[in-house]
Amino acid sequence: MLARGNRITRGAEYKAVVRGGSRCAGPHTVTYVVTTSEDRAPRFGFIVSKQVGTAVTRNTVRRRLKAVCAEALGGVRPGADVVIRALPTAASADFQDLRAEVIRCLTRRAAA
Repeated sequence: MLARGNRITRGAEYKAVVRGGSRCAGPHTVTYVVTTSEDRAPRFGFIVSKQVGTAVTRNTVRRRLKAVCAEALGGVRPGADVVIRALPTAASADFQDLRAEVIRCLTRRAAA
């Protein structure tokens, strides 16, 4: 579970990251990253639309993405804001595929 200090909570912050961030796309997710010079913990946000599936499916995908990000937290540079958008194929992807894809994108765009 990500601590409150590691979460993006405001809509304007999501919008700023998605519109101004560098993008890394994969078959199941699109990852947006904005790096700042602020001395704070990295923050994560998740977008899982109704196109992904029912509420149960969306929540499962969101929990999996949160678990991956909590695991990768130490390798993300301080001050980074990361938003991960789940694509409809994320519903049928297994955990290892999602994990590999998110870790690859975080390594490319937000590595410490």
